[in-house]
Amino acid sequence: MDVYLLILGDHLPNPCSGGEVSESDRLRMIVEQAVVAEEAGFTGVAIGEHHFTRYIVSAPELLLAMIAARTSRLRLSTGVTLLAHHDPVRVAEELSTLDVLSGGRAELIVARGVSQRTDEAFGVHDHLRARFEENLRLLLTLLAEPHVTWRGRFRSPLEDVTTVPRPIQQPRPLVWIGSGSAASADLAVDLDLPLMLPSTLRDPDTHLPVVERYREAMGGRGRVALPSHMFVADTAASARARWRPHLEAYANFADMWRGDGEPDVDAIMEGAAVCGDPAEVAGRLNDLAHRMNLDAHLVMVDIGGMPHSSVVETIRLFGEEVLPHLTGTRVASTG
Repeated sequence: MDVYLLILGDHLPNPCSGGEVSESDRLRMIVEQAVVAEEAGFTGVAIGEHHFTRYIVSAPELLLAMIAARTSRLRLSTGVTLLAHHDPVRVAEELSTLDVLSGGRAELIVARGVSQRTDEAFGVHDHLRARFEENLRLLLTLLAEPHVTWRGRFRSPLEDVTTVPRPIQQPRPLVWIGSGSAASADLAVDLDLPLMLPSTLRDPDTHLPVVERYREAMGGRGRVALPSHMFVADTAASARARWRPHLEAYANFADMWRGDGEPDVDAIMEGAAVCGDPAEVAGRLNDLAHRMNLDAHLVMVDIGGMPHSSVVETIRLFGEEVLPHLTGTRVASTG
């Protein structure tokens, strides 16, 4: 099983101290955390895209390029790219450029997004699902083929277009569909793409019907990944005490997208979020991997104004004491 570090980049004050780092420091911390993740043996890093909120990463490709320059092995993914809002020609060019610069380590997770404000600001007023699907089909063609001639519904036609540079990975870099809906799972099956479940702080079991639908339709092919909010410390009591205020601050902030009402942090910590000492965290992640039939896990540590030092400490402890005990996980060499 592959393990990625997922970073969405919320820019919230520390609920314990009230302190808040600058935007520039926050973005630099994300790069540093990815570098530490490679040292700790993670498979890759995934960095999210958001607009007009206190998630401050609006151009994850730029951060991934910085990370590429400071790492040699780490897989580099968006988490996610809001593909209905972007020109697939430009996305193909950016992904291929990252792939070339990183020596063939670029990936992409694409999704439709959930913010109407973002839709309106980018001029996407209707037919969001249809735009997403058309853009995705064109993107996959551009990544895999030169001399593309294409006609579609939502953008101008292409005539003998070859995007450059061409990606190193053949036939193209890995592209995931990010969603927990049956419609997106069906699209993933149709396009023979892996499925990335959402990071919503909901009980992972709510995604089981979609996973089962995808797995049955793929007939033994395909891959499924799950994001999990995670914190590990030397003792379970310390982990819960240190993480709870940050998880609560983040859950309250993210509730507008979860839509579940006031969050029950204790229930989240026992369900969607994984928190404890190394043995407990490894056991719960292994249980999730078995129950959800996962091929990859994305763990999200940096939330709710957590101090950078605590995030780095957790990433290192996870690499030393948790990764070696995850079922089916090959700990990457740091040499």
